Amino acid sequence: MLKLNDTPVRTSRNFNINNVSLEDINIPKNIKLFENVEILNESSKVTIDSNVKDSNLTYGLGTILTEQVKMQANRKLRFTVDGKTNKEIKVDFKFDKDNINLVDNIEIVANEDSKATIVLKYELNDKSNTNIEHNIKKGNSKANVNTNLDNIQYFHNGILKVLAKQNSNINIIIVNLLNSSSNNFLSIENSLDKMAKVKYTIVDFGGKNSITNYYSNLLGEKSENTINTIYLGRDNQLFDLNYIGELRGEKSNIDIEVQGALKEKSKKHFKGTIDFKKGSKKAKGNENESCMLLSDSARSIALPMLLCSEEDVEGNHSCSAGKIDEKELFYIMSRGFELKDAMKLMVRARFNKILGNIKNEELKNQILNEIDERLN
Repeated sequence: MLKLNDTPVRTSRNFNINNVSLEDINIPKNIKLFENVEILNESSKVTIDSNVKDSNLTYGLGTILTEQVKMQANRKLRFTVDGKTNKEIKVDFKFDKDNINLVDNIEIVANEDSKATIVLKYELNDKSNTNIEHNIKKGNSKANVNTNLDNIQYFHNGILKVLAKQNSNINIIIVNLLNSSSNNFLSIENSLDKMAKVKYTIVDFGGKNSITNYYSNLLGEKSENTINTIYLGRDNQLFDLNYIGELRGEKSNIDIEVQGALKEKSKKHFKGTIDFKKGSKKAKGNENESCMLLSDSARSIALPMLLCSEEDVEGNHSCSAGKIDEKELFYIMSRGFELKDAMKLMVRARFNKILGNIKNEELKNQILNEIDERLN
């Protein structure tokens, strides 16, 4: 059994949320190079290399997974942003039968007055899947239905560290479209200097177990961190989201918005901690998490926490979970939509505000198609 993703402050055992325990987790030991990576960088303001510094995490998912990244990473990427650019930098990790295990160590350094958008996408390789299906139909290969990419158990374990220097502005989009048989582990750590802005948009759909530890250290005066996340669970998927923000800079600000939907027997744990440290006068922290339950078997647990060691700060939190609104559902169906299509529209409506952060229409349409497919 693997225990990981501890909350920064222990709560009552009755909540059963201080950490998550996973059984039958196969952590691969022999990690070969993950070759199927596409990188698009059309900006001269951003350089990419593999010189990642292996420093310790403040929290992270746990010793076993952290050490695996430090010792066995099969992809290392360091982004250095030296100016302002409106061109997206895109990295696409494509999983297939030859690229099953990804252990990535990523570092983003945003120098003073810089600006950039970086997209990290984890998905199945459609081209490989198409070739397999073609061979099955022609009968000219030993491939069979079980070799379809949707049935392979992939493994992703990653660390993403962001250093945002004074007056930098970094927009990070993370899209997880793995299948519901895989294991997805991600540790994120941010450090924000004076007037730095870091914004995340996270689309978390894939993984039998999708476990995220997110930590931000808002050191600088007027630093700002925004996290917008959507998750969509089906089958027996488990999402464990542990978001931690520590505000140290005067007038610093963190805003956490999480929207999700669960169907069948999927589960979600949300742990959100906003901690106002000494020196964070006039700082603000907000967190909101809302879950739409699409079946009687889906389960949602939420634990929002506000901690404070400073005066003159403002903190707000809210969490909600409930079944789909029957009146709204009836209204949509009365306009000629079948039940599944009506549910898709309601989930899309819930996610639309956050998806509006993604300006790339091709990527946005891919996510919308995934929503429709996963709700079928």
